[in-house]
Amino acid sequence: MAKMWQGRFKKELDSKVNDFNSSISFDSRMYKDDIIGSIVHVNMLGKQGIIPLKDSKAIAKELTRILDDIESGKVQFAPDAEDIHMFIEAELTERLGDVGKRLHTARSRNDQVAVDLRMYLKGEIDTIIGLIKKLIAVLVEKAEENLHTVMPGYTHLQRAQPITFAHHLMAYVEMFKRDMVRFFNCFSLMNECPLGSGALATTTYPIDRDYTAEYLGFDNAMLNSLDGVSDRDYCMELANAIAICMVHMSRLSEEVVLWCSWEFKFIELDDAYSTGSSIMPQKKNPDICELIRGKTGRTIGNLTTLLSMMKSLPLAYNKDMQEDKEAIFDSVDTIKLCLSTLAPMLDTMKVNKDKMLEAGKRGFINATDCADYLVKKGMPFRDAYKITGTLVALCIDKDTVLDSLPIEEYKKLSPLFDSDVYEAISLKTCVEGRNAVGGPAPERVKQHIQKIKDTVLKEENEKD
Repeated sequence: MAKMWQGRFKKELDSKVNDFNSSISFDSRMYKDDIIGSIVHVNMLGKQGIIPLKDSKAIAKELTRILDDIESGKVQFAPDAEDIHMFIEAELTERLGDVGKRLHTARSRNDQVAVDLRMYLKGEIDTIIGLIKKLIAVLVEKAEENLHTVMPGYTHLQRAQPITFAHHLMAYVEMFKRDMVRFFNCFSLMNECPLGSGALATTTYPIDRDYTAEYLGFDNAMLNSLDGVSDRDYCMELANAIAICMVHMSRLSEEVVLWCSWEFKFIELDDAYSTGSSIMPQKKNPDICELIRGKTGRTIGNLTTLLSMMKSLPLAYNKDMQEDKEAIFDSVDTIKLCLSTLAPMLDTMKVNKDKMLEAGKRGFINATDCADYLVKKGMPFRDAYKITGTLVALCIDKDTVLDSLPIEEYKKLSPLFDSDVYEAISLKTCVEGRNAVGGPAPERVKQHIQKIKDTVLKEENEKD
């Protein structure tokens, strides 16, 4: 395929250099954005009298046909094309001749690439936000089903204090809610139109940048043409938002891996979301979770790629920036795949409530409440802490738990103990008593769930 820029050159581009330089293998996914951007651009050219109005209408009409032909499979991308932008312009010129050659008036590939990528990524952000909402909806539903499912909360992966499974799941809801804010912010920051920036210094033609910005769905035109073609903050910010969201999914996945092991057995994954072993017939592996953990690393790597790519670039455009697409496209594809797989896996998992309660009873997770019992009767906390620690050590020696230790053993350490201590340290009391804002008490978690329904999931609830 002849290069649109070949007039300056006396030699054909070496085939290996062409392959090295080409980006159509990965930027072809932006074909629709490129065509829409070109249609708006050429409409503006006609409106401004920069090219004849009849030519702008003919070009816009033929671009629409090219879009239809690509989507129907009638037109295939040429593998030797330099990029999607040159491919579409070449296809247009082949169909319209000299009229098609007017399309690129008052435009550079630099601002063309920049507007295409922003348009494409804005659409992907909308998709990602929708998938996060679906994941949050699943977590909220599971939380509602487990408002009273007592389990041990952990620090240092050691049993610490009693919580509920609902409370634990809602912690991830908060993480994913913050992720949504990051994606919304990223969308807002990238919602400025670089088209009209030209190669770096706009153009001498009387273009209307406000027109193109409005009709392409942007808030406004970018105010500096150098920044318009050289900015890739939005790629880095999106990659960062994706990496953080993937880290949250990875943390949840790690817990699911633990929870479905024989050592925990808190949950059981549905057969449709598990795999087996080629040699061990008893195995049921949480491969989805393990893959999410692994894929998180590649999104972190993509973020590092983008940051490293941009860190030393002078203004304005540099070819290094072609590397932005493979990195950000891979991150986008990865998070979409992980979100769309994780949600149904969690939706179909079975919760073993009895196993969670049993683990709670064996971990002295009511020790803090035992100390608080003494504090509420007037003892300084540090003294209560020491006495309770002594009781835990005694239980370990006797292979028992605080709930089963005879009251006589309690009274040996403090006369403040009475038979009401057993009610005070029951797991049910421990959980329900933690009724501060953000606590695991069922009523508090229920309020938290309702708040998420009324805000994050409001649109989904209205659709239902």
